[in-house]
Amino acid sequence: MHGSSIRLAGALVLVLSAVLPGVHLYADPVAVRHPQGSGHGFLAVKTLEGKRIAIGDMTQIVRGDRVISRLVLHFNDGSLDDDQTVFTQHGTFRLISDHHIQRGPSFPNPIDVSVDALTGQITSRTKDGKIRQDHLDLPADISNGLPPNLLMNLLPSTPETKLSFVAPTEKPRLIRLSIKPAGEVPFLIGGTRRKAIDYVVHVELGGLTGVIAPMVGKQPADYHIWILGGASPAFIREEGALYEGGPIWRVEQISPTFDR
Repeated sequence: MHGSSIRLAGALVLVLSAVLPGVHLYADPVAVRHPQGSGHGFLAVKTLEGKRIAIGDMTQIVRGDRVISRLVLHFNDGSLDDDQTVFTQHGTFRLISDHHIQRGPSFPNPIDVSVDALTGQITSRTKDGKIRQDHLDLPADISNGLPPNLLMNLLPSTPETKLSFVAPTEKPRLIRLSIKPAGEVPFLIGGTRRKAIDYVVHVELGGLTGVIAPMVGKQPADYHIWILGGASPAFIREEGALYEGGPIWRVEQISPTFDR
C-alpha cells in the first residue's frame, strides 16, 4: 500500500524530544516520483521476540488536491497511537497538518499535538489538560507524519536525505533527521525471495550536544524503515522505539485470516 504506514512522526520524534536543541538548516522538499493514492492496510506491532502487542489500520484517502493519511494502533493493554496527516503532492510533498495522539499504559508520557504547517501554529494538550499554543517558522521540508511516504519516493542512489521535524517537547522545536540507504535486505513473500532497501534514520546532534549526548546515554538509537523499491514501492517493515526511552518494537504489514 502507498500509505504513510507507521508514521515515524509518531515514534522517532518522541525519542528525540528530550535531547535536541533547535536547528535552522533546511533542505528542499522531496520530489514526487510515485504519487500517493487511496488505500487500506493492516499492521501488527511486535516485540523483537515476536510477541504481538498491537494491531492497527493504515488508511489513505484522496480528497481534491489533498491526501489524508491516518494510522491507528490499538494495543493489547488498551493504549492508543493515532496519527493523522494531511499533505499535497504537486511536484513535491508538502505537509498541511499533522495530529498525533498517544495515550495509555504503553506510553508513559502521553501526547496530543497538532502541527499546522501552513501557519506554523503548534497546539498541544499538557499533562494537566490545558491547551498550549506555540508558533514556529516552519520550512517547506517539514515532514511530521510523512517519512514512509517520502522514503518510497527517494532514489535508492541518493546517499543522504535531510528533513526537518517538529519535536513535541514541552516547548516545541525544530530538529533534523538524516536518512541514508544501508543496502538491501532479503525477505520472502509466499516463498518468493524479494529485497527491500533498509533506510536508516539518524538524529543529528550537532555541536557540543553531539559530543555529550552519547556519553550520557542521550543519543537516540537509529530507526530503520524497510521499503520495497521498483515501479510501485511499498512499505515492508520498520523498527525502533515509539517513544523516548522506550523499547525497540517492530511494525509489519499483516494479512487477514479467516475461520474457514
